[in-house]
Amino acid sequence: MKRLGVLHTLVFLADRFKSMLAERYPGLDSFHVIDESLLKDALRHGGLTPSVIRRTAQQACLVRDAGAEVILFTCSSTSPAVDVARRLVDVPIVKIDDAMAATAVRAGGRIGLVCTASSTVEASSGLLRQHAADQGRAIELVTELRADAFAAVNAGDRDRHDAILRDTVRDLAGRCDVVVLAQASMAHLQPELDAELAVPVLASPRLCVEALAEQLG
Repeated sequence: MKRLGVLHTLVFLADRFKSMLAERYPGLDSFHVIDESLLKDALRHGGLTPSVIRRTAQQACLVRDAGAEVILFTCSSTSPAVDVARRLVDVPIVKIDDAMAATAVRAGGRIGLVCTASSTVEASSGLLRQHAADQGRAIELVTELRADAFAAVNAGDRDRHDAILRDTVRDLAGRCDVVVLAQASMAHLQPELDAELAVPVLASPRLCVEALAEQLG
């Protein structure tokens, strides 16, 4: 298998992905880099600034220079910056939500999109529209930004964060063909909601890890 470099903007995602990758690809040679400043600055400025885009691309170059033959970005908010990075390195770069977006577009035309970080809304919406265009499909996005859930988890109240998102997903499920949990920080809710509701509920980490097989060889 090829060597994998993984770039995170949240510390807790590094351990989560280490575990998932070890389970799915025993013996995989991989390493993880964490740069919290990318997401923090995107949130501070309400989106990607030239500085964040430039630093994201620089991180990709550094990960490539460290020997990565495949690169994975686990931050949804940096998605447009990854498009820039892809033009600068000579190895595949995988976005955490590429597989999820492609699956969502195939699942139906009316897609519910749940975000807790404001910086994710535009990035995830753009990615879904890109995949819809690639597949020749028309979609309608119904977006819910739950900044109150983001504030709750940052204050240490995981239970409130989860309760807000459960209610939001249940509401969207009654109006949409599929519901997308835009950020990996919500993925722990996916199994129960997907089992409970009549429409698919998608989260990115597992779909992404499975899709890596094509690139890792």
